Amino acid sequence: MLDIAIVGGGLAGGLTALAIRRVAPDLSFALFEAGDSFGGNHRWSWFEHDLDAEATALLAPFDKTEWSGGNEVRFPAHSRILASNYRSLDSRDFDAALRRLLPQKAIRTSSRVAGLDKGGITLADGERIAAQCVIDCRDGAGSEHLTGGWQVFLGQHLRTEAPHGIERPVIMDATVEQANAYRFVYLLPLGEDEIFVEDTYYADSPELDAGTLRARIEAYGCAKGWQAKVLHEETGVLPVITGGDFGAYRASLSIAGVALAGARGGFVHPLTSYTMPIAADNALAIARAAQADLAALPEFVEHRAKEHWRATGYYRMLGKMLFQAARPAERYRVFERFYRLPEPLIERFYAARSTPLDKMRILTGRPPVPVARAIPALLGKGTPLVQEIDP
Repeated sequence: MLDIAIVGGGLAGGLTALAIRRVAPDLSFALFEAGDSFGGNHRWSWFEHDLDAEATALLAPFDKTEWSGGNEVRFPAHSRILASNYRSLDSRDFDAALRRLLPQKAIRTSSRVAGLDKGGITLADGERIAAQCVIDCRDGAGSEHLTGGWQVFLGQHLRTEAPHGIERPVIMDATVEQANAYRFVYLLPLGEDEIFVEDTYYADSPELDAGTLRARIEAYGCAKGWQAKVLHEETGVLPVITGGDFGAYRASLSIAGVALAGARGGFVHPLTSYTMPIAADNALAIARAAQADLAALPEFVEHRAKEHWRATGYYRMLGKMLFQAARPAERYRVFERFYRLPEPLIERFYAARSTPLDKMRILTGRPPVPVARAIPALLGKGTPLVQEIDP
C-alpha cells in the first residue's frame, strides 16, 4: 500500500511529488499520469520574486531559462522596461527532472486512472492500487458553477536565420491589432537565433483557431524581418475566473476522502492564469501537512482552497470589469493603465500578494472602462465558464 497516490502529473502534481520527496522522504508515493510524459505540452513562466526561498529551492533542480535583464511591455501609448527578472520552464525539462529526481517506482506515466476513492485508485486496465491518501491533481476545466472568460493562446518556438534582436522577455506586446478580444504577443528570447512567440487573447469564447493564430505569428515575424523555422508548438485554453459558486464547483468535482488540489481544485491566479507561484507554495504546504497528519490531508487542502478563493476575490472583480465592462477592442487599455503603476505593485499583483494599498491604488484615478458599463458589470452574474469545444 502507498502512503500517497498523486493523480495527474502536470505542474501541481509533479511539484507536489517532488515536495513530498524533499519534505517527507519517509512517505511512500507514486505519481500517476495518463500521458507518456509529465507536464504535457506546456511552458510555465514566472517572475524571480514570485517565489520565496523555499519555493525557489524546490525549483532549483529544473533546467529552466533565466533572464537577468528585466522584462518589457508594449502598448499603443506606453512602453516600459521593468527590472523584474524572469524565469521559464518547458514541460520537456519538467519531465526530465522529475524522472531524475523521483524514485523510479514512483514514476507511473501512461497510467490512466479510471476511478478514485479514499482507499486508493483504479487504473483503466483494472489494476487496483491501495493508498492511505489520494491527491487529485488532474487538469482543470470550465464549469457551469464558475463565471468568466478565457485566455486562448498558441505559442511557437522558432529558430530564425539571423539574430532576432529581442533582448529580454516581452510580457505583453499589445501594439498588435485588437479585434474581439484583448490580444497581445508574448516573446521569450531563448538564444540569439531562437525565440518563443505566443499569440494570446483574453476572449469571451474558448474557441481556438490554430490556423489563424499561426498565420498571425508568421505575419508578426515577417514584420520584424524574421525568416524562421518552427521547432515546437503548444496551445492552451484557460479559464479566467471572475465569479461563481466555489462551494458548488468544488462539490461537483470532489470525491469523499480525496484531496482535490491543483488547477482543478481552484488553485490558480484567477486573472493572469499564472500558476507557478501558487503551485509551488501549495506543493510545499501539502508535503508538510502530509508529514504531520496524513489522514487530515483532504480536509487541510479543502480549507486551503476556500482560503485561496477568499483571498483572490479582488482579482476576480478586476476580471469581471475586464470582460463585462470593457469593450473587447478596448480591453488593452486596462493593462496599459496598469503598467503605469509602481513596479513593486505590479510584482505583487502577479504573485497574487497585492496589499490593501495596492488594491486601492489600482482603482484610483480615471477608470479605463466607462462607469456606465462598470456598475452593471459588477452587479451582473457573468457568463458561465462552460467549454463546449475541445481546446
